[in-house]
Amino acid sequence: MMKKICRFLSPLLIAALVLGSLPVVAASQPTPGTTLISTEEALSAERGQSHRERIHTILARDDVQEQLVAQGVDPAEVEARVAALSDAEAAQMADQLEELPAGASVVGALFAVFVILLVTDILGLTNVFPFTR
Repeated sequence: MMKKICRFLSPLLIAALVLGSLPVVAASQPTPGTTLISTEEALSAERGQSHRERIHTILARDDVQEQLVAQGVDPAEVEARVAALSDAEAAQMADQLEELPAGASVVGALFAVFVILLVTDILGLTNVFPFTR
């Protein structure tokens, strides 16, 4: 009688143990994208965001918006370009905007935006200026 019970329970216990250990094995496998972020990476991402915020603040001014429209540049396109800048490019542009003398910030900002638009147009990433073709 005991042998019959053991024959019946043994496969059930083995199956229960195997199925019960599957979630443990699956959880122990590292999934892509679950690596730890270093402090330097977190700070550089935060700095990149602060550079973009400074650029957006300057570009949101009414006098800058008027000059962009006067130059034939769509302000929405400029915002999209600023969002597409890499962290290094955003830092460089924000630093250039900070170094401009008082009163010339509008002209300097417009020049910086124009140069960025011109370079991306020459590289074929955009189609803003027809004279680059």
